[in-house]
Amino acid sequence: MKSISRPFLHTLALCAFTATLIAGCGKKDEPVVQAEKKEVTKDVVKSVAAPTIEQTKAIAEEGFIYGLPLVMNYAVMNAFAVNRDSGQFKAPFNQIHCEANVFTHENTAVVTPNSDTPYCLLWVDLRAEPMVVSVPAVPKSRYYSLHLCDGNTFNYGFIGTRTTGPEAGDFLIVGPDWKGETPAGIKKVFRSSTQQSIVIFRTQLFSPADLPGVAKVQAGYKAQPLSAFLKQPPPAAAPAIDFPKIDDAMLKANFFDYLNFVLAFGPPGPEENEIRAKLASIGVGPGRTFDFKDLSPEHKAAVLQGMKEGDAKVDHAVANFGKNINGWNVGSAQGDRSYFDGNWLLRAVGARAGIYGLDAVEATYPMTRVDAAGEPLDSSKHTYTLTFAPGKLPPVNAFWSITMYDGTSQLLVKNAIGRYLINSPMLPGMKKNKDGSLTLYIQKDSPGKAKESNWLPSPNGPMFVVMRLYWPTETPPSIFPLGEGTWPPPGIIASK
Repeated sequence: MKSISRPFLHTLALCAFTATLIAGCGKKDEPVVQAEKKEVTKDVVKSVAAPTIEQTKAIAEEGFIYGLPLVMNYAVMNAFAVNRDSGQFKAPFNQIHCEANVFTHENTAVVTPNSDTPYCLLWVDLRAEPMVVSVPAVPKSRYYSLHLCDGNTFNYGFIGTRTTGPEAGDFLIVGPDWKGETPAGIKKVFRSSTQQSIVIFRTQLFSPADLPGVAKVQAGYKAQPLSAFLKQPPPAAAPAIDFPKIDDAMLKANFFDYLNFVLAFGPPGPEENEIRAKLASIGVGPGRTFDFKDLSPEHKAAVLQGMKEGDAKVDHAVANFGKNINGWNVGSAQGDRSYFDGNWLLRAVGARAGIYGLDAVEATYPMTRVDAAGEPLDSSKHTYTLTFAPGKLPPVNAFWSITMYDGTSQLLVKNAIGRYLINSPMLPGMKKNKDGSLTLYIQKDSPGKAKESNWLPSPNGPMFVVMRLYWPTETPPSIFPLGEGTWPPPGIIASK
C-alpha cells in the first residue's frame, strides 16, 4: 500500500465533488461516543430549518473549509497510529515513536516537513484516562520542544526550551471532559479539545555527527497513563473504535462521512455552534451518515459546487496569505482555539500550507515561491543566490534554517549530497564573503567544490523555500511576526 502523500491529501480534500462520489465510510463507534452524538445532534437539529438549494451550497462551502483541517489530521493520524500497512505507521496510541534521524525525500505523509530537528511522535487517546508526558533535563544549548496539537489542529500547548525551560518535568495531558484534580508532581496540565491528539517532539540536531546526542535526549522522553504514574490500578479500557480507512484506494470516499466521524471525538466550542448547526441542517454531524446518493439532483449539485468553491477559496487564501517582504510571505496561520476564534479559513490555510506548524512565538516561517523580482522560482531555468548582509542573519534565540521543497508536492528534494537545508549550526563550515556577508547558492547542480559548503540543492523545476526561525527574537504582536521595521528577510536573486 502506498504512503499518504501530499497529492493524496489534496485529492482527499477534492474528493467530495467528483462525479463518482461514494458514501458510507463513517463507522459506528463506542456507546459513550454514540450517546454524545445523539445529544449534540438533537440540540443542533432543533435550531436549524431545512435549507434552500442556495443555502445548501453555502453550507457545503463553509463546511468544507471548516472540516478540511480535521479530515487532513485524521488522514495523518490513521497513517501514523492506526493503519499498520500504511507505509507510514509509527506506533499505536499512547506509545512514543522516536527516530534519531531527520526527515528525507522518502517521508511523504506530512507536507513541508522540517529536517533539522529529529522527531519523536506520540498520538494520545485520552478517552480512558489522561496521559503523563515526562521530559529529561536538556542542556540549555540544545533547543527542544514538545508541540501539542489536537484533532481540531489547535496548538493547545508547548513544553520545552522556550516555555518550561531545560529542567526535567512531568506534564499531564487531559481530554476535553476530564474533571480530576492535578496530581502532586505534575508541573502543568494541558487540555486537548478532542479525545485524540498528537504530541510532536522536536530535538535540535547540531550536525550529522550529533545524532547520538539527539538519541540520548530522546531516550529520556516518556509517556504513561495517569494511573501508572500514580501507581494505581488502571480504569476500564475505552471501547475499540472502528476507524474508517483513508488511503489511496479510498480517494473517492465522501468527505463529509469522514467529518461526521471525527466530529464525534470533541465537543464544539462556543464559536463552533453556528457552523455545526448549519452542517446538521444538511445531514452532517456526529452520529449522522451523509448519504450523497439520497440527495435530490439539485441538492447534489449544490453540495458539489459548494465544496468545489470552498476548495478554491482555500487555495486562493494560501497563495495570497501573509505580507510580502522581498518576495517572502510572512505570516502565521497556526495557533490555539482563541487565536483562530472561528476563522475557519485561516485554520484551513495553516493546514494546507503545512499542517502541524508551530505558533509564531515558537517558530516563524517566512516562505516563498518567487524571487526578489516576483518571478516564480524554477531551477530548470535559473540559478539563484540568497545573501545575508554582515550582522543580518536571522534573529533567533535558538537557531534558524532554510529548507528546500519541490514546488509541486511540497516534499523534500532528492539530491546528490543528501542536503535538504542549510541552518545556523552549519555556519562554522560555511564560507563568508570578504565583507562578512553570507551567500547561499540555490541551484540544481553543484556550484563547484569551492562553494559547495554554501550550496542548497534545488529540484529541476519549480521550488518552494521555507525559512524557519526557532524562538525568534523579533516578534511584535502582529499576525506578521517579522514584518517591516524588524528584520526583513533578503530576497532570492535569480541569475541573469
